[in-house]
Amino acid sequence: MRDPAQDVREAVRVDRSINVRDAHSPAGSRICARPKGAALVAWHDDLRYARGTRRPRLLWAAGQAHEQAMERNACSKRRGFMSTRADALPLASGAVARSKPSLLRPDALRGIGLMCIAVCLFSAIDITAKYLVTTSGLPTLQVVWIRFLGQFAAIVLAFGLFSVPRLLKTAKPTQQAVRSLLLLASTILNFFAIRTLRLDQAVTVSFLAPLTVALLAGPVLGEWVGWRRLVAIGVGFAGVLVAVRPGTASFDPAFLFAFGTVFAYAGFQLITRYLAAYDPPEVTLFWSLLAGVIAMAPFALADWVAPASTDVWLLFACLGLFATLGHGIFILAFRNADAGTLAPFIYVSLVSHVAGGYFVFGQVPDAWTLGGAAIIIGSGLYILWRERVRAQETAREKLIQEKLHT
Repeated sequence: MRDPAQDVREAVRVDRSINVRDAHSPAGSRICARPKGAALVAWHDDLRYARGTRRPRLLWAAGQAHEQAMERNACSKRRGFMSTRADALPLASGAVARSKPSLLRPDALRGIGLMCIAVCLFSAIDITAKYLVTTSGLPTLQVVWIRFLGQFAAIVLAFGLFSVPRLLKTAKPTQQAVRSLLLLASTILNFFAIRTLRLDQAVTVSFLAPLTVALLAGPVLGEWVGWRRLVAIGVGFAGVLVAVRPGTASFDPAFLFAFGTVFAYAGFQLITRYLAAYDPPEVTLFWSLLAGVIAMAPFALADWVAPASTDVWLLFACLGLFATLGHGIFILAFRNADAGTLAPFIYVSLVSHVAGGYFVFGQVPDAWTLGGAAIIIGSGLYILWRERVRAQETAREKLIQEKLHT
């Protein structure tokens, strides 16, 4: 008796241009259709009703517009073979998976809301630190150590003391250590900067970090940017010159600490990208706190100033709480929305820093700072848009190449 699958194979070989749509009919049929509607090959695989019998038959039908539209949107991620329970049917061409929206709109809105909350919590860290080093008169290094110690204690409590050995296991210990030191350096420089600068000035300079990452990603990670993004990066740095106004009487040397923060944090972000392929997020998060807890302990304890009131101890606790909640909510935001959707909302920190500076310290941003911030934010948003366009073009080219090779 002739093998039923052989009939189907011969029908497919009649024309190699047949594309396959893995669409199940109510009876469980798999339908292979010519794009222009010249022929349909129906593969009846009704296991529930025919007890495993497969009855191939060749159906001829006129091509219809709705069938062609369905064919263009047809999907299957499997290429080269479409397997059945008993035997495999070689396909004349690979099928393309139907692209479904990876993100529901309510999830995206939830992710955006979580990102805004996380950004406000990160701003609260700077506001609290500035209050401690200026109003309370505490040493900056002591405040830095308390910030890392509080988050470290919260992480250990969250994962459990017995999970520490697991969190210390990393495939790249050297890179993790360097990343931890860079985070420590950026925190120290940032706290020294905000001790003198207004909060809106410090956060405006910090907006250079994404531009610096895009600029350094080429030589470090091989992720080169095009000329349009290079121009946008140059415009962003020009915006910093507008905000900082070097060479004028209003220039504060504390801006140098802010620039150091940008470059240290950019290096931190680049190593984070590299480590994402080797270690889970909780390991990377745990390692990022080690340098701050261990390396800063001798300096903080040597110059320790006892808090004068219970309010200061409460602010110590808030430093760790804001950092822990901020990072946790930040991770939850990326579980609800993609990076391209969330990245522009990083700039909400300008609003939160301005609000904190005004209500806590009575600081009002000047027109130069706001103008420079607008230029930097515009450059950053343009770079994000160009990255999304390039990603779409790359995905389109890859899809065309796959179809040409099938």
